[in-house]
Amino acid sequence: MPVPPSEKENAVPISRLGLVVHQGRPLAVQAAEVVRAWCKDNDIGCTDIDVWKQHEGRRGGMDELHHAGNPDLVVTLGGDGTFLRGARIAAKNDAAVLGVDLGKVGFLTEVACSDVEEALEAVHRDEATIEKRMTLTMRASRKLEIPVGIDALLRYGHGPALPPPAVRTDGDGDGWGVALDVTALNDVVLEKLARDHQVALGVYLSGRLLASYSADAVIVATPTGSTAYSFAAGGPILSPNTEAIVFTPVAPHMTFNRTVVAAPNEPVGLRVLPHSGPAAVSIDGQLRGVLDPGDWIGVYGSPRPLRLVRLRPTDFYGRLRDRFRLTDAPATGIDGESERIWRPETPVPADMAHLRLPPAAPAPERPANPACEVPEE
Repeated sequence: MPVPPSEKENAVPISRLGLVVHQGRPLAVQAAEVVRAWCKDNDIGCTDIDVWKQHEGRRGGMDELHHAGNPDLVVTLGGDGTFLRGARIAAKNDAAVLGVDLGKVGFLTEVACSDVEEALEAVHRDEATIEKRMTLTMRASRKLEIPVGIDALLRYGHGPALPPPAVRTDGDGDGWGVALDVTALNDVVLEKLARDHQVALGVYLSGRLLASYSADAVIVATPTGSTAYSFAAGGPILSPNTEAIVFTPVAPHMTFNRTVVAAPNEPVGLRVLPHSGPAAVSIDGQLRGVLDPGDWIGVYGSPRPLRLVRLRPTDFYGRLRDRFRLTDAPATGIDGESERIWRPETPVPADMAHLRLPPAAPAPERPANPACEVPEE
């Protein structure tokens, strides 16, 4: 099947690798040893990144990138949350990201644990497919800060928070706000701090006021993030191969409670109204600042997409089906129902050659990798 033009760009051979490991999952820790051994055998530098302990500070994306020696490839071992940790670092210098799936169905980690060495070899030989995903960045009326005491209150039971985003060095113009060093793969969320007090916001599309909202939160998401918080709040699912900005209000106290899907070049502005309480700014699920009445943020498509490593065509809709068990309803079952409407066992017709279609046959199962076997209890 012809590969769409957007997927033909290959990664450069690996000279340095950054490794993000979910230390709470034994399988991830074991698989990390496989990656380190491969790096040693191929004389490639390997640095663990985004590592922390309780009550220790975490580094911003650029600091982590420099600490890792500006890797060409970031490998994440864990779930989608671990992948997001690696993505925020990789996007700073256009490094590719390889998300290793450790058994749970996710939307980001698609390389099976047993395929990790094959994937590393494919990237190193410049043979892997690179899939681009839209990301978001932002400006704000002022540099983001987290008031003393707020972080501990909002992050009780979680690991240490990331620091507020640094200010970008590409300049600030009068009235355009402060450019922040932010890369969001999923979403930017503005949400209330007090349980009994909704946040009041003016929402602007392409610089023009759309509406004023009183809500628990508002979400500005990418197509990739449309299956995350935005979906839970009633938003639509978008193919990750599209480019769009999804605005979804959460529990709004108004008649107009619909999601708005904007073009990727149409920024979404969020201003905290004078009668509102303070609002927390979260980026890909991480608290990064607090806004006061009168403050604003502008969220828009970043010129830097995230580059994901793929060994084979992405089966997004298969993941969607499995994640939400869409074929489990007894009333919709059909005996012998096929997973494919087309069975491309013969060459694809000319008028369909540009389409994304399932591969001719499922990939054969690979031998089990000892590092990917769940240890017996």
